[in-house]
Parts: sequence; C-alpha cells; structure tokens
Amino acid sequence: MPRIQVFQHVAAEPLGTLDPLIRRRGHRIRFTNFERDPDAAPTMDRYRGLVVLGGPMNVDECDRRAHLRTELRAIERMLELGRPVLGICLGAQLLAHVLGAPVRRHPAPEVGWHPLATTDAGRGDPVLAPLGNAAPVFQWHRYSFEVPREAVHLARSPLCEPQAFRFGDNAYGFQFHLEMDEALIERWLANPRYLAELAADGHPTDIETIRAQTRQHIATMKAQSEAVFNRFLDLVGRPQRRITLPSREFG
Repeated sequence: MPRIQVFQHVAAEPLGTLDPLIRRRGHRIRFTNFERDPDAAPTMDRYRGLVVLGGPMNVDECDRRAHLRTELRAIERMLELGRPVLGICLGAQLLAHVLGAPVRRHPAPEVGWHPLATTDAGRGDPVLAPLGNAAPVFQWHRYSFEVPREAVHLARSPLCEPQAFRFGDNAYGFQFHLEMDEALIERWLANPRYLAELAADGHPTDIETIRAQTRQHIATMKAQSEAVFNRFLDLVGRPQRRITLPSREFG
C-alpha cells in the first residue's frame, strides 16, 4: 500500500477534496503538520508521493520558520528520487523555489473566483487536461512564483500569468486551489486572520460575491478537480526515474 506524505502548515488549509480521493485509491496518508510540530523532519525515502499544501507564510520567511528549509530539502529529495510531487499555492511556490525560480509578493492579492486559461501544453498535459481550455478556479494568494526555467508552463489567469507548471513528468505546481469545497471556502471567509491580511493589503473582499460565485462554480470545479487529482494519483507507484539537481543552499 503506497504511502503519501502530506505537508500541512495550518489547520485551516487541509487536503480538502483530495483527502477522500487518496484514501479511495488505497494509499496511506502520513501528515506532517508544521504548525503543531515545526521541528519535524520526515524521512522522504519511505514515501511514494508528496503533497505540499498552502499556508499563510511565505518562502522568504525561512529565517523565522526553519520548517520551510526542511520542506525545501524534502521536495528536493523527492525530485531526486523521481517520485510525484504536488504543490498547492505555498506548496507550488516552494517547489518553484527548489527549482531555482523567483517567488515574490504579487502586485495585488488574487482572491475568490477567477478564470483560468490553460496553455497549449496545459490542454495536452496528462494531469491538467480535464480543465479544458478554461475553467473557473478558487484563488487565495498574495505571493506568486515564476515558472522554473526547465519546467513547462501549463496555465495562466488575467491577474497572474504563472498559475501552473510541470517539472519532468510527475512534479506539479498549482497556484490555485482545486481542493476546495463549500465548507472549506466558508471556513476561510470566516477566518479573521485571513481577512485582516487582505484588508492590510487593501484588497476589497466582497464575501457575498464570493459566496454567490461559489454556488455558481463549485460543482464544476469539484468535478474537474476529481479528474485532475486522480490523474496525478495515477503517477504514484509508477517506475521512477532519478534525477540529479544542482546543489543549493536554501535561505
């Protein structure tokens, strides 16, 4: 029974709809919750896949949050082993950083429902293809990554060009949140810390508009996300092709 390691940063950002899909496939999930155990140092060699979730911290906080360096080294190890990696939001930014791409504060937060357009490569990608040419997706980020130099750009949005990439044939970074359901969106909309951060950035959060758009789009996104996530999970347990990454010190 393949084991998948999941890096979680805060209770408010769980696996969401990805959780039952992983369990339905018969995989065992091992959570490392860095909010509860910031000194955790999981040994990655025993896992067949890695999912790195989102969180309110940022890649440039390594000096204050030592677990971010732990995560960067773990991602690097999984890439070297040739095992599947999925980074969501912060997780995608960490993956991009491991691959040498800049991660910076975005000019304005991208929050709520936004149209996502796939690139030509994205429309033909083995994992992301179920999104089709365009799809409404849920967003909540203040930082964004550049697409790593050796990665393939898969999707963009009007406010943020780099939305998804693939490195090799089994490492994916998604800036957006396909794992959301109605309850999780409501949880974020009721989170005082998340709303305060947006207010500090001058983001006019129209909660009622987000709720209305959720009712309009959530069923479509959940169906598409199930197809996308299942295709990613198809990669778990495949024959692996080890790679050698340039040596880097993460700071």
